Amino acid sequence: MQRLKKAASLLRHNLHCYGFHTHYRGLCSMPHSAFADDLDSQVLVEGKAWSRTAILNRPSVLNALNAAMGTRLQKLYKCWENDPNIGFVVMKGRGRAFCAGGDIVSLYHFINKGKIEDCKEFFRSLYTFIYILGTYLKPHVAILNGITMGGGAGVSIPGMFRLATEKTVFATPETLIGFHPDAGASFYLSHLPGHLGEHLALTGEKLNGAEMVACGLATHYSHSSRVPLIEEQLGNLVTDDPSVIETSLENYGELIHPDSEKGVLSRIEVVDKCFSHDTVEEIIDAMENEAARTKDAWCVSTVKRLKEVSPLSLKVSLRSIREGRFQTLDQCLIREYRMSLQGVSKQISGDFTEGVRAKVVEKDMTPKWDPPTLEQVSQDMVGRYFSPPSEFEADLELPTNSREAFT
Repeated sequence: MQRLKKAASLLRHNLHCYGFHTHYRGLCSMPHSAFADDLDSQVLVEGKAWSRTAILNRPSVLNALNAAMGTRLQKLYKCWENDPNIGFVVMKGRGRAFCAGGDIVSLYHFINKGKIEDCKEFFRSLYTFIYILGTYLKPHVAILNGITMGGGAGVSIPGMFRLATEKTVFATPETLIGFHPDAGASFYLSHLPGHLGEHLALTGEKLNGAEMVACGLATHYSHSSRVPLIEEQLGNLVTDDPSVIETSLENYGELIHPDSEKGVLSRIEVVDKCFSHDTVEEIIDAMENEAARTKDAWCVSTVKRLKEVSPLSLKVSLRSIREGRFQTLDQCLIREYRMSLQGVSKQISGDFTEGVRAKVVEKDMTPKWDPPTLEQVSQDMVGRYFSPPSEFEADLELPTNSREAFT
């Protein structure tokens, strides 16, 4: 556990370096219409003395992100960054979720209607915002008081501070729906202690708030009852100094330790031993041997989960995390963009639409993966996910000339 805490501290340091509400402020001159007002309401803005708060506001769908939200967040954050009267930025979600991820149901319908350009715009807008957040020049506080999964982690973890609570539930569950951990996940998961990133990427296992802090995904922890006090104190600050903001977060923070008997962090040695193998097949064999030797329920359930998810997604995701370990944030996002377009194109497999259908739309929970077994997933299939686009296909263009990525 000491090794885990030391690695988490290094991760936190690396990440650090690099109209329902009242008190709205007009922050940029944006054209408004009835349609624009409706889209704007999906990301509300709350103005404070020296800060601005972006509020993800689609509570009925757990604040699932869409292209319009990504575009609006880009505009807001660029404007706030250039405003000398704004010292720092806060992001939170309305309702019981911070953000459950991307709006995969909309993507599912786009694909089935042949609207691939809409899919591209979805990924472009969100990945570009994530890069802006990851290179943001002002302190950023994400209040993760609820479900924080997939793209929701993507629009929070690259920022400077992440506040978790007992209501926080983190996961990157993309392999369960035939996709791959994206939205920067191949960057931040690959920088977790040991081989925890591979485990979370392949299994989609959930972490609670205490576990997020322990492994470095969150920087602070507080009970949810104190969140209003934290928000009030942040709102009264007149500063752009990260140390002042950190002190404010710590004033209501708690020292918390994950359950020493339950969950993945209490089995980090097993994770490192099993998920350090070169191939998915070897990882599963190692976990099966561990389950047979120990009869541990966690090991048994991990094996079961690995055998239920998309075989193609497992192999693609493992390679993605391994490559991400040696890439910068922008390189990860550009590669993930190529992978995501391949995933929605159905040229190799229709696992993504099949996974969303089975798990989210029709909810029969019995996806029919293609290919159905690991043995049938060829190296060529996996390799095509990592191929550069053709000369006729535009790649993801990030503002790297004006914003330097961190490693």
